[in-house]
Parts: sequence; structure tokens; C-alpha cells
Amino acid sequence: MVNHRPCYHFQPPANWMNDPNGPIQWRGRYHLFYQHNPQAPTEGPKHWGHAVSSDLVHWEHQPIALAPGPGQYDREGVWSGCAVDDAGVPTILYTGHPSQSQCLATGSGDLVYWEKHAGNPVIARPPDGLQLTGFRDPFAWREEDGWRMIVGSGIQGAGGAALLYRSKDLRRWTYVQPLCVGAAEATGTMWECPNFLALSGRHVLIVSPYGKVLYFIGTYAGDRFMPEERGLLDLGDPYYATNCLLDDRGRRIVWAWIREARTEGAQRAAGWSGVMSLPRILSLDAGGRLRQEPAAELQVLRRRHWQFRGIGLGADSAAAVPGVVGDSLEILAEFEPTDAARFGLELRCSPDNAEQTAILYHSAARMLLAERERSSISPDVDRAPHGGSFDLQAGDPLRLHVFLDRSVVEAFANGQACLTTRIYPTRDDSIGLRLFASGAPASVRSLDVWELAPIWPEATRTRSLPPPT
Repeated sequence: MVNHRPCYHFQPPANWMNDPNGPIQWRGRYHLFYQHNPQAPTEGPKHWGHAVSSDLVHWEHQPIALAPGPGQYDREGVWSGCAVDDAGVPTILYTGHPSQSQCLATGSGDLVYWEKHAGNPVIARPPDGLQLTGFRDPFAWREEDGWRMIVGSGIQGAGGAALLYRSKDLRRWTYVQPLCVGAAEATGTMWECPNFLALSGRHVLIVSPYGKVLYFIGTYAGDRFMPEERGLLDLGDPYYATNCLLDDRGRRIVWAWIREARTEGAQRAAGWSGVMSLPRILSLDAGGRLRQEPAAELQVLRRRHWQFRGIGLGADSAAAVPGVVGDSLEILAEFEPTDAARFGLELRCSPDNAEQTAILYHSAARMLLAERERSSISPDVDRAPHGGSFDLQAGDPLRLHVFLDRSVVEAFANGQACLTTRIYPTRDDSIGLRLFASGAPASVRSLDVWELAPIWPEATRTRSLPPPT
């Protein structure tokens, strides 16, 4: 049976995972929490799973940090939130379910043991006078006069919203006003998992409105954010529910939940569901545009290396890359400027091309696309194409930086657009790589491919870790 479980993307040992929660760098190490059902590879009462890393790449599983409390405000789930450093005290803010109230917990020095605040919830209900579509996923930061926090929400009749609060001590909160309100028809009716961060003198608001992840770039003053630009953080369907941290190198690092694209029955049979995205570094370029790049630390995984230069592709042709096979690869391809209508890579190709997935640029539509119609012959998987706008300027080369990890594909295009997708080939020989062009010839200036090592041994993938006792 073909193994679809990724080997260098983070996952818990087994069962369900969704949103990244409370990423924080603490005493020089990176801590990543996440929504987790430790009992089954399906939706269920959410816990906060926990892992720690010294390098953003190799992770050590830790005991569950937070679990639902019977009979309490969070008896049905410890939902998403953030982690902050409160004058040397590690502190988590999260949403309790079913109350959809905002709650607090403090941790031990190693972030293994957590105690819920005796006065929870710290925000028991939404602001009076607002008709909301939801109230969850707190995200906090410190300003000169104290703490600020936004809670994901939506205002009925208007659109998604991030509601702003302030506090001196993280325990007593005062509602200020909406930080930002969107238009329902353009940006959705409910904004989940809001993140708000400063970048190069500007501010960026990231929200997840039921399906995609949006970002807004703008200015922040007087406790209000004024968006000036909007875009998609990722053009793929599986990428959702981001969370981020600022590390000691001044980098804004973001993760997201990569959802499955196969039936619940297939997930149950596999014994796991959900993958964490690779860590991405966010920045603004000289023109104020958002850029995303994979964390450079991932290069430590590189093993066998194939290198090619000056590959010519005829019009309406495809060429196998000689000697390159694998299901865990990093691919860096630079295409010369071309008049080809469509050009790019085909991954996980079987010898007869019955199974393959194309990551391509469509010149007329000006779109970066993942075409998955032949990604699998299994009836249990989604094979619909997806993608979105990517404006490759005339005369610019196309630089595709693609991470293939068994059933996960994360593609970066010129540092400006990202496209994440899921594929589930069924054949053991669906491990080839091809280059293609249609409508006109194309040339690949350079192609570098690395085989990537797994980040942990198979033996660590056998169980969920319990809370500490």
C-alpha cells in the first residue's frame, strides 16, 4: 500500500489535528501547539497538542498541554488561541467550547504543565449590542500602554470582523471597538483565527473566512486598522487557520493547517488526519507587497541532489527528468520567459502517466494552478483543480520552489504566491518528475532537486501522548 503520511511535515503521532495554536519561541526553543483529538482521526473534543523544536524542522512530541474540563466552560473543547510571554510567565489565551468564551492558562518554565486560570473565563460573552456570527480564536500582543487582543468574529448584515480588546494584566479585558470589519460578499461572514502583525512599518491582518486565508496590508492607528490591499495567503484549498510568531531574529513565521482531501472513511483507515504546513517567513518587499519563503532551516533535510541546466522543451511536449524519482522531494525550477500558454512541473508521475499532478502557470488566465484530475485513481479523494491569480510580469522568469511530501505539495512561485494541495497516488511507481510546455516552446534555465530526509523515525508515529500527571 502506498504511504501517504508525510515524512517532513509536522504531525502528531496519530489521530486528528487541525489549527496551529499559540506558536511561541521560549528560552531559545520553538513551541508549537495545535488542535488535537487524541482519540480518533476525526473531529472530536479538541485538546491542545504540543511539540518543541530547536531548529523549526525536527520536533519532539510533548504531553497534551490543555484538555477539556468536565462540567466547565470548556467541557466540549479547548479551542484555538495564542501564547504570549507575560513578564516571564508563559500564558495561553484560548476559546472554551461550548461557551465560546475567552479563557487563560499559565505554564511551567518548560511549557509542559499548564494551569487554567481560576477566574476563567476572562471574557465570558461577546460585546453587548452586536449581533455576531461567532466569537473565538483570540490573538494578543503587547503595546506600550498594555495588552491588545483581537477575537475572530462577524457582524450580521456586515461581514467578518476582528473585535479589539485591551487589558493591563491579560485577565480583565475592556472591549474597544472592531479593529476591522469586512464586506460579507467579498471577504466572508466570519473571520476565524485572526493574526495581526507589524511588518516593515506597515501592519498585516490575516484571517480565515471559512475556506481560504486572506491577508490585508494597511495602517494601524487609534486602535483601528485601515486595510489598503488584500490578497490570498495561499491559492490552494487545504491551507487554512494560520498562526504566527515573532522570533529572536525578528522573523515573522507562520504555520497553517493543511486539511485532508479524502473521505472520512479513508482517514479512519489511515489512523491520522491533518498536517501542519511548513514554516513560512513573511516579509514585505520594497514595493510593499507581501512575500513568503520557506524557512531556510529546512535545507538541513537535503540529501541526494540532482542538478540540470538549460533544458529545452518543445511546444506541446513533456519530458521526464532522467534519474529523478521520489515522493519526498524539494524542487527548485526556473523557467526562462516564454510565450507558452501553459508550462510547469508534473509530480508523482507513473511511467504510463495514468497518475500525475501538474503545478503550472497558465499565461492567458495569469494563474498558478494545481491540476489533480489524474493525481489518483482512488474514488475516495478530491481531484478537482484549484489555484488562483498570479501576475507574472512579461519578461520575468518563473521560479517554482516546490516541496513534495508524499500526499502534500507546497509550491512557492517567485516568492509572491503560494499554492498548497493534497494528492493521494495509489501506485508504487507514481514517483517520477516531468517538465512540460504547451502552445509554444519553453526553456528551463535551471533545475535542482533534492531528496529530503524524514524528520523523525517511524517509531514515533504510534500513539498520542497523554496530559502530564
